Amino acid sequence: MIVNTLKRKPNKVIKKINTKIPQRKNNVTFANKVFLKEKYMKNEKIIIRESYLKRIRPFIDKQLIKVVVGQRRVGKSFILLMIMDEIKDKKPDANIIFINKELFEFRSIADAKDLVDYVTAKKVKNKTNYLFIDEVQDIYEFEKALRSFLAEGDFDIYCSGSNATLLSGEIATFLSGRYIEFKISPLTYSEFLIFNKLEKGKQSFLKYIKYGGLPYLKNLPDDETILFEYIRNVCNTIILKDVISRHQIKNVAFLNELLFYLANNTGNIIAAKNISDYLKSQKVDITTKSIINYLAFFEQSFSINKVRRAEIDGKKIFEFKNKIYFEDIGIRHSLIGYNPDDIGKVLENVVYNHLTNLGFDVTIGVKGNLEIDFVATKRSEKMYVQVAYLIPAGDTFEREFGNLLKIRDNHRKIVVSFDELYSGNYHGIEHINILDFLVH
Repeated sequence: MIVNTLKRKPNKVIKKINTKIPQRKNNVTFANKVFLKEKYMKNEKIIIRESYLKRIRPFIDKQLIKVVVGQRRVGKSFILLMIMDEIKDKKPDANIIFINKELFEFRSIADAKDLVDYVTAKKVKNKTNYLFIDEVQDIYEFEKALRSFLAEGDFDIYCSGSNATLLSGEIATFLSGRYIEFKISPLTYSEFLIFNKLEKGKQSFLKYIKYGGLPYLKNLPDDETILFEYIRNVCNTIILKDVISRHQIKNVAFLNELLFYLANNTGNIIAAKNISDYLKSQKVDITTKSIINYLAFFEQSFSINKVRRAEIDGKKIFEFKNKIYFEDIGIRHSLIGYNPDDIGKVLENVVYNHLTNLGFDVTIGVKGNLEIDFVATKRSEKMYVQVAYLIPAGDTFEREFGNLLKIRDNHRKIVVSFDELYSGNYHGIEHINILDFLVH
């Protein structure tokens, strides 16, 4: 039987094993001190993901809990460390308390009381204390401790986690909206070029869509076997910790089959009943309700994104028959392999991720029997985006441009493709090479 370690009250015996807590030195806990030492002594330049820091900076020293969420191994820990560095640059004597629940030395902080005891011992009175907790969901009833710290008024709080429902749901319930959430995603193509010291071009782009945007890949040899072995391990960690353990999944075999199904049907219309019918044809009997739940578990772990279909001319949202895209395209390929014949759906996935990284809300546009790949909105801004691999003259050209021509409004309309020789405009519709679209 799988035990849900996140919801069960931790065993207090663990404290007897090792109660030694790293001591503060120069107002920085040991874990952060190690990071700073490695950062400078190895002469390795840490790459700043400025787009995220720009969003977080206005909330430093504000009485809101800053919650950094996202799929595992996308760089949440480094975002926290970068914020720490910025605080230390402005306030060299700042008291920073850093807890990383993935480090063995913090294993004794198992529940809310442990957390309060540890932080209280590190707190400096009559000044702002900067509290950072990495993978906070591994602390039982953490939200009660955070509420207490916030009420004291002496803490500026930052935490990270790898499950959407755990953080948003529980923090929202106990903290009544006194938090703000920042979602961290895998590297964009522009970031991928910077991290890997590559130039924009066909070869770097093909590498990007093959292996995805996990930041640590830059530290590994450029060997397909090694790179995919790492990506598969990340995928397994997500499934084990954020899906199986958290939700006490017993039918692990089906869970894996469902994930493979989603990988094979990326960008296709997916309905739980259709999945159930398909599995029954494969002699696997599973209820539609179970499939809906499992899909939600994957979505909560940030491994997939469900994209709704909506009418372009109205407000109708189609609750069923959505599309699924992977948060990291490399994880998809680690499951079913990289197949160049899938280039069309892969490009769709990459464009979807790019639009969401830019802050757009994205739906699939429906107009009668026509479909627009993406309708992206952000405040008063709106654009329609069609994605294709190559657009030769004929039916493909008419489908990609013709569908957009039938939308009678003045919002921006774009066709994105891999064509190297392309025209810039067709009856007011922009035609953009995907490399230019992604680095714009």
